[in-house]
Amino acid sequence: MTVRLSPPHEGTAAPEGTATLRVREVLRLREVLRLRTVLGRPWVRAAVRALVGAVVLVAIVARVGTGPFLHGLLSLDGPTVVAALALTAVATGAAAWRWRLIAGRLGVGLRWSTAVGMYYRSQFVNTVLPGGVVGDVQRAVDHGRSAERVGPAARAVALERLLGQAVQVAIAVVVLGVFGMEFAGVLLPLLGVAVVAGVAGVAGVALASRRVRRALTHELGEVRAGLGSVGVFVQAVVASVLVCACHLATFAIAAAAVGAHVPPLRVLALGIVVLLAASIPVNLGGWGPREGAAGWAFAMAGFGAAAGISAATLYGVLAFVCFAPAALIAQSTLVVRRRRMRS
Repeated sequence: MTVRLSPPHEGTAAPEGTATLRVREVLRLREVLRLRTVLGRPWVRAAVRALVGAVVLVAIVARVGTGPFLHGLLSLDGPTVVAALALTAVATGAAAWRWRLIAGRLGVGLRWSTAVGMYYRSQFVNTVLPGGVVGDVQRAVDHGRSAERVGPAARAVALERLLGQAVQVAIAVVVLGVFGMEFAGVLLPLLGVAVVAGVAGVAGVALASRRVRRALTHELGEVRAGLGSVGVFVQAVVASVLVCACHLATFAIAAAAVGAHVPPLRVLALGIVVLLAASIPVNLGGWGPREGAAGWAFAMAGFGAAAGISAATLYGVLAFVCFAPAALIAQSTLVVRRRRMRS
């Protein structure tokens, strides 16, 4: 009697292989979620921003050397500092007025003198810490705690900064379109792509989540509350234009101090490029993209990359020199006031 051994069925190993693949997929998903959790931590984001700024600075030094940076530092003198102090005072006063207007509309008003002191301190923190937004977060939290309404206070800071950036972008479009055509072909498409990408991203998330739609509807209501008055909106826009104009004038003074012979209308276009780069929240205490953009813009305009880097370096030094004393005074005043309230 012959016994035949039937061959194994082809699918006998499939369940074990499928289970193994599923285990691997679960492990990969856990790794992705763990990575997202780590990258979502504030200190990790700050470290990444600082690293990017440091990489940009290293690349600039490797390209042009340290000479332009040293030239910018050595160009600091008394008249330049005095002019920058005056322009910074006007810009900070206007920005504080914008903040006060919006905060008052949201029910967390504050005195203009207090707003000026807190704004000086936030600008100083932004110049010494990576990212350029830590000072604004501190300003929102301190104001919210003093008013016992952190949410509206944070919205007021976010809204006034957002309005300032929007006005700066609008000014940049006009200036580049009229006086900086060699930059417009590069920067205007980038600005357009950034705006479209931002709007598309928000719209996509809103369409996918009902919770996000409710949150956006609520925030839009807060925006209408903060800027719903025509008078408040006009004043806030005028203040934003004044802030931008003072920053541009400070950069023009820095460019003249380092010996860059640039016509006024041309330095206006160059300055707006530098301000756009300085507003990117990826830097090392304000350094990095600002100097890189200045070198690129000056080279494109025919004035030499070294002159642009020197002007941006002096501009950064002037910001520190102008913000530091007022920030220390504001912090000391705040500490004394808190002690009096406790006693």
